[in-house]
Amino acid sequence: MTVMQRVVKPTTHKGKRAILKKEPKLIEDVKQTLCFKGKNTSQIVVDFMKDLYDLKKPDAQIMQKKNDILPFEDITPVEKFSVKYNAPLFMIALHNKKRPHNLVMGRMYEQTLLDMVEFGIENYKGLKSFKVPKIAEGIKPLLVFNGELFENNYELNRIKNLFVDMFQREPVEKIRLQGLEHVLSFTAIDNKILVRSYRILLKKSDCRIPRIELEEIGPRADLICRRTKLASEDLFKQACKKPKELKVKKKKNISVDKLGTTFGRVHVGAQNINSIQTRKMKGLKKTMAEKKAGSKRKNIENSDNDNLKKLKTNSDSAD
Repeated sequence: MTVMQRVVKPTTHKGKRAILKKEPKLIEDVKQTLCFKGKNTSQIVVDFMKDLYDLKKPDAQIMQKKNDILPFEDITPVEKFSVKYNAPLFMIALHNKKRPHNLVMGRMYEQTLLDMVEFGIENYKGLKSFKVPKIAEGIKPLLVFNGELFENNYELNRIKNLFVDMFQREPVEKIRLQGLEHVLSFTAIDNKILVRSYRILLKKSDCRIPRIELEEIGPRADLICRRTKLASEDLFKQACKKPKELKVKKKKNISVDKLGTTFGRVHVGAQNINSIQTRKMKGLKKTMAEKKAGSKRKNIENSDNDNLKKLKTNSDSAD
């Protein structure tokens, strides 16, 4: 039996809009995160995932039903969910006797798995445990990474990149001081990553710049790196590649100094100053004496050239 492969075009305007929304763009929309529970979960990991979901709203979706999924054994169901909900980032809450309180974070590239990391949760304290005012929804957080391991260790460096992808939200061109309200801190110590969340308080000071204080708002947790499934160097490089249309073309012969002043360099060819008309005013026109001196100079140059030609012809005939 032969299977006919054909492209089914949408018949409704809603179907066309849904397909256009999923098409690749030069500037992609904010990445959505899909949060769901595995077959066996614990209350600790579910609460921690819900806290992260609250911090990421409205750029996150959460599913209430449990799913029989083991991502490190079979990633296909996760990839199907990612395509269905158009969410390249995902978080899965799992729990078993061997690996208690498991949280799996990962991301997709072209509807297939790129990176995936499994964390164990310890010393958890939720958002509700901190009786302080919370931040507004949709606030873009400041991401702080403490520890040399984020730079020296290959796996932790890729995990850092995953955290940036997970929490960065949309890019911004300008920053307002009052808009800086939230700080997410990640500290790498041995095999643990300490996650802390703070609210920025702007206090009065003696100068124009306010005094900054941090107030912990939760969640608080220590993440233990258990298992990782990272993409190869070639695939990761391909995923980070930017389209040519977004690359800024370098302008030649233009430079900017430290003060922001732009300088341009103009290249001019060799010019014959004697043939350029520089005296257009009556007062700058040549006098009769200058004209006679110029004609005498030309006559002398012409006679010298004639003498040189005669000498050359005489030497050629003598040979």
